[in-house]
Order: sequence, then structure tokens, then C-alpha cells
Amino acid sequence: MTHWFHRNPLKATAPVSFNLYGVASSPAASKICNDLRTTRARLLDMFTDATCTPEIMKKATDEYFSLLQGFIVSLDGTTQENKLRFIQNFKWTDTLQGNTPSSQQDAVFELVSIGFNIALWHTKFASRLAGKENVTEDEAKDVHKSLKIAAGIFKYLKEAQIPRLITPAEKGRDLETRVIDTYIVQSQAEAQEVTIARAIELKHNAGLIAALSFETANFYQKADHTLNTLDPEYSSKWRKYLQLKQHFYMAYAHCYHGQTLLTSDKCGEAIRSLQEAEKCYSRAEALCKEYRQTKGPGSTAKPSEQLFFTKENGFIKSLILLLKF
Repeated sequence: MTHWFHRNPLKATAPVSFNLYGVASSPAASKICNDLRTTRARLLDMFTDATCTPEIMKKATDEYFSLLQGFIVSLDGTTQENKLRFIQNFKWTDTLQGNTPSSQQDAVFELVSIGFNIALWHTKFASRLAGKENVTEDEAKDVHKSLKIAAGIFKYLKEAQIPRLITPAEKGRDLETRVIDTYIVQSQAEAQEVTIARAIELKHNAGLIAALSFETANFYQKADHTLNTLDPEYSSKWRKYLQLKQHFYMAYAHCYHGQTLLTSDKCGEAIRSLQEAEKCYSRAEALCKEYRQTKGPGSTAKPSEQLFFTKENGFIKSLILLLKF
């Protein structure tokens, strides 16, 4: 299973007391405010708990969101805005811009920011599970599921919740179109990597694997191009990861396409496909070094020493040798 070695940091937030003096005037209202405070703190703890599972995360999320909806959904069942929506201020950092927080007095901003972190957590959970030496079939399914959930959450936030914000997302921030689109496409690409790994394990048709690899490479290229107008100070490291994965899967595509051509006795075309595979793989190797030397947000890693590269390095080279002979 491919190891996803680059992960941007989770969003950080300031504590929220929910001490709504003068508004929460009854014991029942005070209890809701207290429950909001405790369920939020519990959910935030889950983001950094290595023992947390998707089931535990969902339970903690449901508990907090069910209370937060009381600040967002109209209390009388009409389309009129809930007056409680703008009563509490929330501060959140962004995954690319360090410790400089954004602040909005809007419960929808809290909903979106928490949701964003949940999606990020799912990508980190998938990476942690897939990073094991021997991933079982059930674990591979869990990895794929978490990545699809992440993509779905990002997409939902973009389409249904972010447009509701009174204050538009600032350029380069998490909720801005270029950034969230990249997270969506990256999650889709990584989910497809699980499909490719499964197809290889089951020895599926080389043409199918080539097509999946080509599509995955295009996913990574699309994600990289989405970031090309962002400030390099924040995006360069992330872009190196996306470029590395693009070239790696393009090498895969050419290798498996070469196998298909070889079985059809199209030796000349197979050799040309092999040459393209070698070029792409060499570029991926060069990008490993560039990634290590590039500063910016994201986990620090040596890609060429990761399970992602070492395990599949030998595989690609064996395909190249096969085609040469």
C-alpha cells in the first residue's frame, strides 16, 4: 500500500467558553452552553488522540454538532436567520498559514472549520493505517473509506456551507476555492491509489492498471495546477508532493501500458513506453530530493526512504527490466 508521507497540519483554535451571560438566562440554557463547551473540548482532543477511530470521531462529532445546530438552524422552522448564529466569536488557524488565526463571529464558520479538521483527520487516519508493513484487505477498505469520506466532507463544505458565510474566505486560506479544491482532488487521488494497489495485488489486467495509474497521475496534476497561483511560501512543499506523485503514477501507467503492448507483440511501441516510464521515474526521484529541501507547512519526510518509494521502486525497475528483455 502506498504511504502518503505529506500531510498538512490540522487547524488550531482558541478555546470557546460559551458563557452567554444575559442570553442564557435559565438553568436549561446554561446546561446547553456547558454541554457545548465540554463536547467541543472532547472533540478537539480526538483530533490528536492516536487511539481515535472513525467510529469514536463520528460519535464526538455528532454530540457537538447536534448542539451547535441550535445556533444555526432557524428556531421557528422558517427561513429566517437564527439570531444566535452571530452571538459567539470563533478563531481558527489555517493549514498553510501558520499560527495566524482567522476570526468570525459566526456559528457557520465554526461548523465549517470543525468539518474541515474532521476531513483532514480522516486523511491522516488513512495515512497512518496505510503506513503499516502489511495492510490487510479489511484495513485497505478502511483506508479507502476514510479517504472517500474526507473528499465528501471537503466537497460538502465547499458547496453547501462555505457559501453561507457572511465574511468571504480570504485568499490562500483553507476555505478559499483553490485550497479546498486541492484537498478534494488529493483525497480522490489517494483513494484511487488504494484501488490500484488492490488491482495489482489481484493481478488484474495490465491495461486496467495502466488506465487507473494514468487517471491518478492526472488527478495529482490537476491538484498541483490548482495551487500554482498560490503564494509559493505556503504552497511549494505541498506542490512538490503532488508533482512527485504525478510523475510516479505516470511511470506506472507507462510501465503497465508497455506490458500490454508487449503481449500484443508491439515491441517497438513497448520500448518507447518503457523510455517514457524511465523519464517519469527519474523525475520522481529528483522531486524526492527537491521535496526534502523545500520549506513550508507539512510533515517532514524523506520520500525516497518511505515505504511508498522503497517498496514500489523495485517493482517499477523490475517491470523496466522485463520490458528490456
